[in-house]
Amino acid sequence: MIGYVTIGAADFDRSLAFYDALLGSIGAKRLMELEGFVLLGQSVDESCVAVVKPYDGNPQSVGNGMMIALRLDSKEAVDALYAKALELGGTDEGSPGDRGGIFYAGYFRDLDGNKLNAFYLG
Repeated sequence: MIGYVTIGAADFDRSLAFYDALLGSIGAKRLMELEGFVLLGQSVDESCVAVVKPYDGNPQSVGNGMMIALRLDSKEAVDALYAKALELGGTDEGSPGDRGGIFYAGYFRDLDGNKLNAFYLG
């Protein structure tokens, strides 16, 4: 249902390096590049993440309560992506663990403070 989500970048090149490495570790690549906009994903037929310079020219800011959740296929994949985010300079928002029986997730923030989670249902 979700085609893509956008993440505003304060330092576009720095953010792209973070997301190239982070999402590349789960098989994503750059699918489209325009001035101030890069779409990353595994294919255009699946949900994607866009890293953008804010269109209105104002500084990037973090949406309160906004979070991007990345579905993975195992608890080990959640652990690995969470560790990769921290290795790349992201910050911890809740280490990976069971949250409610069938939901396993780890929470982190990117270099600009955007909140993400990696999760597995099963």
